[in-house]
Amino acid sequence: MPTSSPADSARPSKVRLRHVLEAKQSGRRLAMLTSYDQFTAKAFEAAGIDLLLVGDSVGTTVLGHASTTSTTHQDMLTFTAAVARSVTRPLIVADLAFGTYQTSPADAVRHAAELVRAGAEAVKLEGGHAMIPQVRAIVEAGIPVMGHLGFTPQSVNALSGHRVQGRDHAAADRLAEDAIALQEAGVFAVVLELVPASVAARITEVLQVPTIGIGAGPDCDGQVLVWQDMAGLSDFQGAFVRRFAQLRDELERAAGEYRAAVEGRVYPTSEHSFE
Repeated sequence: MPTSSPADSARPSKVRLRHVLEAKQSGRRLAMLTSYDQFTAKAFEAAGIDLLLVGDSVGTTVLGHASTTSTTHQDMLTFTAAVARSVTRPLIVADLAFGTYQTSPADAVRHAAELVRAGAEAVKLEGGHAMIPQVRAIVEAGIPVMGHLGFTPQSVNALSGHRVQGRDHAAADRLAEDAIALQEAGVFAVVLELVPASVAARITEVLQVPTIGIGAGPDCDGQVLVWQDMAGLSDFQGAFVRRFAQLRDELERAAGEYRAAVEGRVYPTSEHSFE
């Protein structure tokens, strides 16, 4: 059963952009999880999760790729549609895949529009100042945009791996400047990934739009995790991840019990058969 709180009765029946901003203004933390299919989407909706991110992380968590740069636009369309068909309350945010927006504002708008047609209610892209023309173009086309700063997975090669960003004063200043620039360009929220807690707190205080942290400390306006990491299904051992379940262990136990029942000829029985 999902854990409830007194605030549950005040939660909107449908999360929209204004509710995301109101959460920051009121100090209510936003909960966001990745989702790529109907089963997790429905479970997370029932649990009261505010935002579902159809992330390009589907490439590494579901499709077996080594990097999110292998996730295609068609992948994003397919999984976005699966989630959108399954829920009504959460705000559905879909990632723009690598190579679909970096090339030009026109490409960014076209691919963002296709994600909206698939069911997304907002799109997310990575990068700061260099992506401002793309952000402005998408927003002017009437599509909400979520920014993403700090460690940006699509730039993993340029960043020399999964490394915390903004450790020194100059880098922290650049992150803050990028965040302000994204806000001025029209984003409704900014993801901060692998950023020192003090830097994330500084950016959160400066911005009027919410920050969503992942490995960015406790002071962001919300948090996001890849659901397989959160639920203990993946092997990822990131220091910022808290496992709220151990689904890998439970799934292995269930599969082992099934195998033993089949091998021992105790499943299926007449109860599971037809005359």
